[in-house]
Amino acid sequence: MASYVFAYKGGRMAETDEERDAAMAAWGRWFGGLGSAVVDGGNPFAASASVGNGGSVSQGGTSGLTGYSIVSAESLDGAVGMAKGCPVLDNGGSVEVYEILPVM
Repeated sequence: MASYVFAYKGGRMAETDEERDAAMAAWGRWFGGLGSAVVDGGNPFAASASVGNGGSVSQGGTSGLTGYSIVSAESLDGAVGMAKGCPVLDNGGSVEVYEILPVM
């Protein structure tokens, strides 16, 4: 088994309490369906900054990432299959899937 990061990009934020409750329920169902494959449920991202060559700093990230989770899967294809059910996809977002190389 290997670990994979789900890097969430975009998606629409809930605007009402009802939408927030529905979104949280959808995430709960999805994570529940993944079961023990969830290593770290992760969190959404807040404020960000980008550090460039020579130490230059600009406010805001340049990648559009909005959050992350970490899962365990047999293969990249298996992790991609898990990501296909992610609720962020229903709100216009996407999921990038990266294998974690355990070198440290």
